[in-house]
Amino acid sequence: MTAETSQTLDRGLRVLKLLADTDHGLTVTELSNKLGVNRTVVYRLLATLEQHALVRRDLGGRARVGLGVLRLGRQVHPLVREAAMPALRSLAEDIGATAHLTLVDGAEALAVAVVEPTWTDYHVAYRAGFRHPLDRGAAGKAILAARQSKSNEPGYTLTHGELEAGASGAAAALVGVTGIEGSVGVVMLADSVPERVGPRVMDAAREVADALR
Repeated sequence: MTAETSQTLDRGLRVLKLLADTDHGLTVTELSNKLGVNRTVVYRLLATLEQHALVRRDLGGRARVGLGVLRLGRQVHPLVREAAMPALRSLAEDIGATAHLTLVDGAEALAVAVVEPTWTDYHVAYRAGFRHPLDRGAAGKAILAARQSKSNEPGYTLTHGELEAGASGAAAALVGVTGIEGSVGVVMLADSVPERVGPRVMDAAREVADALR
């Protein structure tokens, strides 16, 4: 800690990060041990965070992330979209196909940014806000593959006709971006994806990941 930073705020943010990393919540004692502070400090931190709905405590006394975090999270999509647009525009123009950034939203894949090429006679109409199951389409399957992969670069995923008849897709997951799970991909009207598209999509995913770090 430096003179310009707040120790209390730092501890509060650390509490939120610790709670975000667990599915079953943490007790006051567990938080006290992880933070290296006494239980009284933890009680005060939790009480303050509860007032802002950022933390909730269940009947057993375990602290969990509160619904207030969701309200903050709604502001994340515009920031992510803005950071991703340069890479998506370059990808769409280079490949001549609709490029998209897709993020996980619960059990679904949600397209949060879409860029269509300017020079093609036709392309797939794919709109921001489009949702589909994670296990259908290249965007969702690339995310699922990254979850299972032990590699720092899980490669790319190709699909055909899973979301729209006659359309093929290629996508690569975002890697190394804390707090964001998603993929970058393209969708095109073709029976198969040209060989160069997969590696190009991976390059775009790396560019977006770098912009979000």
